Amino acid sequence: MKVGVLKERMSHEKRVAVSPDTVKSLVSLGFDVFIETNAGILAGINDQHYKEAGAKITKNIADTVDDADIILKVQPSPKTTSKKENETTLLKKGALVIGMLSPHNNTELFEEYTKKNITSFSLELLPRITRAQSMDVLSSQSNLSGYRAVIDAAYEYGKVFPMMMTAAGTASPARVLVIGAGVAGLQAVATAKRLGAIVSVFDVRTAAKEQVESLGAAFIEVKTESQQNLETKGGYAQEASAEYKKKQADLIAETIKKQNIVITTALIPGKEAPKLINAEMLKSMSWGSIIVDLAAVNGGNCALTVPNEITEHNGVKIIGYTNYPSRIPSDASKLYARNLLNFITLLYNKEEKKINLNFDDEIINSCIITHDSKVINKAILK
Repeated sequence: MKVGVLKERMSHEKRVAVSPDTVKSLVSLGFDVFIETNAGILAGINDQHYKEAGAKITKNIADTVDDADIILKVQPSPKTTSKKENETTLLKKGALVIGMLSPHNNTELFEEYTKKNITSFSLELLPRITRAQSMDVLSSQSNLSGYRAVIDAAYEYGKVFPMMMTAAGTASPARVLVIGAGVAGLQAVATAKRLGAIVSVFDVRTAAKEQVESLGAAFIEVKTESQQNLETKGGYAQEASAEYKKKQADLIAETIKKQNIVITTALIPGKEAPKLINAEMLKSMSWGSIIVDLAAVNGGNCALTVPNEITEHNGVKIIGYTNYPSRIPSDASKLYARNLLNFITLLYNKEEKKINLNFDDEIINSCIITHDSKVINKAILK
């Protein structure tokens, strides 16, 4: 079976879908791996690394996808009118596409897939179950996002994070507020603590309190007479009531005044990111403070976030990069490639050397989008 790996063409995307190690594994399983030239160059992997692992290097999109049974991607390619660059048009009928395909935002793409009978899997939809942990692209990439968010904040802040006592005087520690205690948020907490900051965390899920406190951070929560359950079965945060949102806004407004760094990570799958920081809150922050908005890709948690820019309002810098894992492209690619390999291994029948789609498998059922010339994912159909 032929596996094609394309160079990513989405703006700000530096990752690649395979590493030399996963190429070796795919070849050992019996796959022929074809990789478009310079596909991994921005992630620090050159064509020679792939050749030594057993891959064949192709000149362009057409050569890469020609007769390919499986296409591995990080993100969908941007729309183009160029026939030479339109990978969907060039795909073999009945091919399998695997990647982070943003199904909530790409309905046109999946309409094109159905016309060509493409079977597509979007790995953001993997269920949060033990068996799927080794394939969990959101966790592997969010981990890196949380780390890099703190590094960027430290760079832009211009002051030290830990308390420093010298003969010339004492430098106070930075105060960091992390909004959202998911994978990215918890890694941000751990990184900020390692750098010596005083860290507080807000999350709508009371179940996150124990994890936050185990990392040495203070947990801030909205006190209500009857605590809402704001966690889905999949472990994600869900939208709160209007009453809760009002109390939440008041609490964040009061807390944010005392913070030097704020890292926001609040996302609701399939919806615009909740606006948690408004212009009035920004005015209350001290001059030189930093906000890193990890939800910028979905509109941002801060009302004044500008995607892919660093802006300044009343002396507060707002960092709005939309693709944080791509800011650590080498490690992000290695982890993502391993997630993909584990997913392919689930689909692949080694004895028969073919793909076996078991629709009774919760993992397959959760993230398959198109098959047999139609959209079949129930969550996306809604």
